[in-house]
Amino acid sequence: MFKNMMSWIEYRLPFMDKMNLHVVQYPAPKNFNFWYFFGSLAILVLVNQILTGVWLTMNYEPSAEGAFASVEYIMRDVEYGWLLRYMHSTGASAFFVVVYLHMLRGMMYGSYQKPRELLWIFGMLIFLVLMAEAFMGYMLPWGQMSYWGAQVIISIFGVIPFVGDDLTLWIRGDYVISGATLNRFFALHVIALPLVLVILVFLHIMALHEVGSNNPDGIDIKRDNDGSVEQTAADKKFTFHQYFTRGGKKIIVDAIPFHPYYTVKDLVGVAGFLLIFAFVIFFAPEGGGYFLEKPNFEVANPMKTPDHIAPVWYFTPFYAILRAIPDPLLGAVAMFAAIIALALLPWIDRGTVRSVRYRCELHRWNLVVFCISFVALGVLGVLPATPTYTLFSQFFSFTYFAFFGLLWLYSKNEKTKPLPVRLT
Repeated sequence: MFKNMMSWIEYRLPFMDKMNLHVVQYPAPKNFNFWYFFGSLAILVLVNQILTGVWLTMNYEPSAEGAFASVEYIMRDVEYGWLLRYMHSTGASAFFVVVYLHMLRGMMYGSYQKPRELLWIFGMLIFLVLMAEAFMGYMLPWGQMSYWGAQVIISIFGVIPFVGDDLTLWIRGDYVISGATLNRFFALHVIALPLVLVILVFLHIMALHEVGSNNPDGIDIKRDNDGSVEQTAADKKFTFHQYFTRGGKKIIVDAIPFHPYYTVKDLVGVAGFLLIFAFVIFFAPEGGGYFLEKPNFEVANPMKTPDHIAPVWYFTPFYAILRAIPDPLLGAVAMFAAIIALALLPWIDRGTVRSVRYRCELHRWNLVVFCISFVALGVLGVLPATPTYTLFSQFFSFTYFAFFGLLWLYSKNEKTKPLPVRLT
């Protein structure tokens, strides 16, 4: 009876057929390594944020008078409310750790190059929406740093010529940061942006499965054992059995079905991630003042400014670029340009070799300097804006943008290593 019912549903909604096509029998390169954990971990953290967020909204009051008290009520009186709150706040930081490492893997192995440009664009849109989601969620506890951090970030839009003042007024919903701002940020944080985020993640995965997964070698999967026939557009539509067999004989050595091989591999990554995640939640939920800052345990007070105002750590690389330039308008332009440059990587990189394994030594060092610059800017963004720190911020902002300029110059005529015929 159950089998007949499932057959009846499958005929009208072929769920298992799509699961086989996109998960169970999806042909994945056989040489995925450590860096390929972070895609599945990003989905895990997204699910954690949605589920814990739903439970937190049941006891949260989105008003200037009751927001801070409702968070204290969740922490002290709601059964396991402290755990839900820490899972959500720690999950926000974990999300950005995972996403930054996921983006680094894409840069290392050229996952943005043809034909994966649209895949990269969807990923960058996810990153932008995630930043907006995190910023609006950071304001909801209505603590001192939430209030003044929002004051600083929203004021950035005020430097835009002609429309800046009207734009900041529209974002705030009032002439100052108030309950109206909190209420609209709450609506966007729990309804609009999560919906957009889920849609973009779906499109990101669909774009991935349309062009196929990249791999550490940065070469396409070959269908025949001699490497003479490459994957075609029609091949991508086949199931694993159709794609990898001919006349009952296995003809492929470059790819394996996603299940059970990579589901088991990802479970190892999930287990390791959850151990670290649980350790932070139970032993260091404030993250040394970087996940939850000390001033945020005080209710927002418009009459009292914290000694040092800085956004939460995952925004600080871009905040340091903003502060590095004295002119507010140019600083805002540079901050947004830092994100736009990442989105334009498929067109800035004019090379034909994807993986860092086979690219020139200059490219490797260029990528290393970029990573050092990004981390250094993140550290400097947390520190006070002293003349010395500002000078360092200017230097590392220059090296950050120099990565893209150098890449555009040398990638066209880059001397690369020979590519392997098959996946190594």
